Amino acid sequence: MISVAIADDQPLVRSGLRMILEGEADIEIVGEAADGAAAVALVTSTLPDVLLLDVQMPGVDGLEALSQLTGAGVETRVLMLTTFDLDEYVYRAMRAGASGFLLKDMPGEDIAVAVRQAARGTDALLAPALTRRLVDRYTGAPQPMSPALDALTARELDVLRLIARGLSNAEIARELFIGETTVKTHVARVLMKLGLRDRVQAVVVAYESGLT
Repeated sequence: MISVAIADDQPLVRSGLRMILEGEADIEIVGEAADGAAAVALVTSTLPDVLLLDVQMPGVDGLEALSQLTGAGVETRVLMLTTFDLDEYVYRAMRAGASGFLLKDMPGEDIAVAVRQAARGTDALLAPALTRRLVDRYTGAPQPMSPALDALTARELDVLRLIARGLSNAEIARELFIGETTVKTHVARVLMKLGLRDRVQAVVVAYESGLT
């Protein structure tokens, strides 16, 4: 069972997300919060698998709440929520440790899928077009390839490039003509060698190191 907390200052949004997710047999809601401070308190007390966190909230906003949770070493995966597909905070949230970025008007089934993916931490959480637009806008000029990438094999570098394009494991497998199980192994090794928690952090590393 995947435990989920919801943080949004709009009661209708919280109730809508709760209704969507409570209809899934493998997901349970452990609590709701109306602002960032309450979200931090909720997560630290319940330690859910996934937190749906609104970017813009009164008082402590979503980005600050995320930074506090990351700084405290909380392992809850955080999916940032917003109504805009190019929110100015999104890239900063990715760098701060967010595991994904969701639009509030996404279909309910897509939100449920994203929660499952976040809980696993092994599949794509950003659409390819959105990934490129976000990172292109907020990274600035590409930097020389990071020495840390020297630890990756040629195949692992190929996989990292495709992760940065927003491809899922199945899509990477088709692109490289290898099995999906093999892709999962490569992804796991990339994350382990680079000390990354999930694919979103891998996207940031790939772009900031000039790999893409």
